[in-house]
Parts: sequence; structure tokens; C-alpha cells
Amino acid sequence: MLPVVALVGRPNVGKSTLFNVLTRSRDALVADMPGVTRDRHYGYCRVGERHFVLVDTGGLADNEEGLAGLTARQVELAIAEADVVIFVVDARDGLLPTDQAILERLRRTSKPIVLAVNKTDGLDESVALADFARLGMAAPLPLAASHNHGTLQLVHAIEALLPEREEEPSSGEDEGGVRVAIVGRPNVGKSTLVNRLLGEDRVIVSDVAGTTRDSIRIPLERDGRKYTLIDTAGVRRRSRVDDAVEKFSVIKTLQSIDAANVVVMLLDANEGVTDQDAGLIGHALDAGRALVVAVNKWDGLKTYDRDQCKSSMQRKLTFVAWAPQVTISALHGTGIGELMKLVNRVHLAANRKLTASDLTRALEAAYAAYQPPLVRGHAPKLRYAHPGGSNPPTIVIHGSRTKHLAESYRRYLENFFRKRYKLDGTPVRIDFREGENPYAGKKKVLTEEQQKDRQRSIRNARRGKR
Repeated sequence: MLPVVALVGRPNVGKSTLFNVLTRSRDALVADMPGVTRDRHYGYCRVGERHFVLVDTGGLADNEEGLAGLTARQVELAIAEADVVIFVVDARDGLLPTDQAILERLRRTSKPIVLAVNKTDGLDESVALADFARLGMAAPLPLAASHNHGTLQLVHAIEALLPEREEEPSSGEDEGGVRVAIVGRPNVGKSTLVNRLLGEDRVIVSDVAGTTRDSIRIPLERDGRKYTLIDTAGVRRRSRVDDAVEKFSVIKTLQSIDAANVVVMLLDANEGVTDQDAGLIGHALDAGRALVVAVNKWDGLKTYDRDQCKSSMQRKLTFVAWAPQVTISALHGTGIGELMKLVNRVHLAANRKLTASDLTRALEAAYAAYQPPLVRGHAPKLRYAHPGGSNPPTIVIHGSRTKHLAESYRRYLENFFRKRYKLDGTPVRIDFREGENPYAGKKKVLTEEQQKDRQRSIRNARRGKR
């Protein structure tokens, strides 16, 4: 196992900026306002000779009620699993009582601590460090995370405190298994579902809509299979999104869909399918991602309300009729096993390997069963097919007059291939290629002997008619 290093400090001291610099990513959401980060965010630091897992945490405040208290609980869990703690302070704000309170809390854990004095750019470093001398920390490190100044010295200080462990050749980042993004509107139960799957309070759950602001990736092993769960921020209608942080949260959610192998669209059974739900499903469809529709909060719903929800899904989800549906209760755990079975099934379908010979035979069978409508008196010819990729399965069909194929026939072929190869739960893309006539636009030039033969044939044909 790789050692773990946690970033801890007040809100808005630059922990997420430092996290992005050390992990060489943009995974953590950064904004010039306090309280953006709430959950634990994990990444891999490979800047120095020793690789380690880096944990970004929410800011600790004086008042730990409500969401602040839940955030503080996540920080405590990060500190508990960390081998080294990076205590980040703000040089521009100077030493505050909250900083002293946080350091006292850290000292009680007996964890090795590195003091990183951030935002020293434009300041006299010696003066900035002197302000924090009262903390009694040896060798505080000046830092300007936004400019990547002092980060290498920080990494060297971390390496000196890391325990001697046998590092594995791979960090597991590329061996995370199936990437499953859980998406939906605010307060439909995405974080509750993640915690239920993990069996612990890994992410913050609150009745306040929009509690999750960033996309959190969490490894999971279940029934011998590896997954990476991606808990995403809730997406509201664009007209209601005014806050800049929420706008970035929406962007991160859409990016998580693009990065996922399987998308679990979580619906609220009490509200059915909204236009925003359909829009998110449309984005997953455009990205070519395998899809499972999970209806949460199904338990305790009256028969009439269940019928209304089913009717809403039948009307509004016809464009993804191939996506399997499951009813669950993230709070009580019902339907979770069936949900994960569907995730495995659609992932298998999305990555199914197809061969050119079998696809061509299937195309011939589909063409024989139902031929395409005539185009200007001629029927389009579909000659052969071959695979064009997976996730989603892509089938390339070569023929003539394919540009004029009716949309209904394209859907027929898609449904035919889907049924033949059991491609449920994944989009199927068909790419038509039309062969060009090598003689198109070229005038045939005959030799003198060929012209004489042609005239002789014409004369013989006329004599035969007489």
C-alpha cells in the first residue's frame, strides 16, 4: 500500500490548489471562496522519488454545526488514515486563532506534521514565516501553490517523514476496474448510494440540496470485482444555476460522465422523470456510455405513485428504451445487488468483441429479412461490415447509396444488431461507408482498333435486325 498524506487547514488557504499541483491534475474544484471542498478527495503524487496518496480535505472552521460539522468529520477520517499531515496556513492572513486550534488538534493525533505557509508570493518570506514562529513548528516551508513555487521542497520534506514501506510497482490508479459515475439532480440520494455500496460514511450526506460540489472518485471491491465509484454534484436546470462554484460543479459532473465506463442515472421515485433527468441521460448517450436507470426512494411509495412513476418513465425514456431499469432504496439497501449486476451486464455489453465475418453474416441476414426502401428507383446495397471499436460498440458498414438510407432503416439495423449480440444497456453506433466509383467523372478514351471493333459490332447488330 502507498503511504497517505493529508492536507489540512482552514477554509480558503489553498489546499485544493496545492492538491492539483502535486497530483498534476485538475481533479479538485478550486474557487476564490471558502468552503468549496467538503468531501475527501484522493489523488496520486509522483513528483518526487517516493510516490504517495494525497488527500484533499475541507476547511476546518470554529463553528462545526450542520455541514461544517460533517466536513470536520471527513477531515478527522483523513487525518486518522494519514501517515503524514500537511498543515496549510495562509501567509496573507497571518496566524489566526483557528490555526492554533487546528494545530492543537493535530498534535493530539501524534502524526508527523509539516507546516506549509502558502501564498507567500509577493511577500518577504522571512517576515511571513516569522509570523508563524509562535506555533513552535520546526522548519516551516514557504509556498506559493498557485505558482508552483516551493512545492518540490515540500515534497522532499514529506518524503523524509514517510514510513519505510514496500511500494507496489503500480499505484492502482490504472487498475481501478469499472468506472461507475452516479449522476442525477440534487438531493436524489447519490451520496447515500455511494455510502451504502461502500458500507461506510465516505461522503457527506445531508438534506441540503447541493451538498456534494466536486466529483469524488472512490475505489470499491465487491464480489471479487473492482470498481471506481464517482460521486458527482447534482445538476439543476441551467436557468437556476447562478453560483460560479455550482457552474464548475456541473462541468465536473459532465466530465465525469465522459470519463466513466458506466453511468448510473439516479431518479427520485417521488418526482418521476424530469426534463433535467432526460438532459443528463442525453449527455450520457452522446458520450456513448453504458447506462443503467436506477429509481431511488421506491420503498414506502404508494401503488398509485409507483404507477405514475412508471408511466413517466415509459413516456420520457423511449429514446433509451434499451437501458435496463431497477428500483432501489439507497437508504435501506434494497435493490443494490440487482443494480450492481446490471452495471456488470451493461459494461460487458459495451465492451463485447465482434468479428468482421460474423458481422457480415448478420448484415446479410438483416438485409434478407427486410430490404431498405428504394432510392430513386434503386435499392441501397449493403456489402459487408466490420467492427469499428467498443465502448460503445461501433459497426462499420460498407455499401452503395448508404447516404440515402431512411432513418427508420438505420434504427432497424441498430435494433437487429442489439438483439443478435445482446447489447442491452449500451448505445450502438453504426458508421456507413460508401464506396466511390473509380470511373466517376472520367471519360473513357478508346484506341483506334477499339473504335473499329465498336463500329463493326454496331453494323452487325443492324444487319441482324433486318
